[in-house]
Amino acid sequence: MNRQQLARLLRAACDVTKDPEVLVMGSQAVLGTWDEDELPPEATASMEVDIAFLDDGPDRKKADMVDGAIGELSQMHAAEGIYAEGISVSTSILPDGWQTRLCTWGLVSSAPARPLFLEPHDLCVAKLMAGREKDYEFVGALISAAMVQPRIIEERLAMLSAETHKVAIARALRFVQRSVSAPDRRPPA
Repeated sequence: MNRQQLARLLRAACDVTKDPEVLVMGSQAVLGTWDEDELPPEATASMEVDIAFLDDGPDRKKADMVDGAIGELSQMHAAEGIYAEGISVSTSILPDGWQTRLCTWGLVSSAPARPLFLEPHDLCVAKLMAGREKDYEFVGALISAAMVQPRIIEERLAMLSAETHKVAIARALRFVQRSVSAPDRRPPA
């Protein structure tokens, strides 16, 4: 996915929900910070964007509207090969203070949407906590490209509830430490 495709999805999500504050939470949130040409291929490989809304209630009405209008198997997906998945903010495990670190961009092509993006280190924490192989590859690629700093990822992991997420945090820390010392980025056992 590239920035113009993302801008198109953001406009569509805004149109469908009538909410201009569209939050990009998945891997494509990196496009809020960097142009696709600056990123490693693993960072822009997805054809979907995870979209949430800060004020979407527990009924996930806006997320469901996004899924129905521009989600997987929608007309947009069939025509353009890209789609949005409406999610809840609670889907991701994020470090304390993530809302104060949200990023935005100056791309006017997303108007009237005023997109918000997870800050790259917070995004890496969310990906590591999800713990899928593709998430490790994504984070490893950003570390290898020196686009994120392992020390900051470790600091953000320390902001999570150690009691609730003890095993996942330990696994994520091992991965970050191995990524710094070795090129092998397979998920730790």
